[in-house]
Amino acid sequence: MTTALIMLSAAPAPAAILPAAAQAGAPPSIAGVWEAEDGRMKIEMFEAGGSYSGRLLWGRRAVEADGRTFKRDVHNPDPTLRGRSLERITILQNLKWDAKDARWEGGSLYDGTSGRSLSAHMRLVQGKLEMRGYMGSPMLGRTLVFRRVPG
Repeated sequence: MTTALIMLSAAPAPAAILPAAAQAGAPPSIAGVWEAEDGRMKIEMFEAGGSYSGRLLWGRRAVEADGRTFKRDVHNPDPTLRGRSLERITILQNLKWDAKDARWEGGSLYDGTSGRSLSAHMRLVQGKLEMRGYMGSPMLGRTLVFRRVPG
């Protein structure tokens, strides 16, 4: 047998390599309802065309004193949106899986109580979803930890 033939017969078949490589970089699903550990916010994460987005289901600062009536988006930089309710607005967008860093990156986070948009990334750590919102550098941001709501 020639050396080249021996090397080929000893190498694993390409089809056997591909599934393992694909699984190594496959992100876990974060779709579903998540509640902040401190109880300040509840969001619903959903797939949106190759990325993840999230909508606000409830937020302590997003509701009136009665705890049920949602405030209006009065601080929105777009004057045409200032009359809408903060209820179920999409506050997270464009979170895409980065296998190298094992997190969802490149997202934006909209804070309807201030009208500010921040950069965001998320990662799953021991079954909890850590969302980091920041302006400029992630080091200057804040992390909220969410637990999945059974459902």
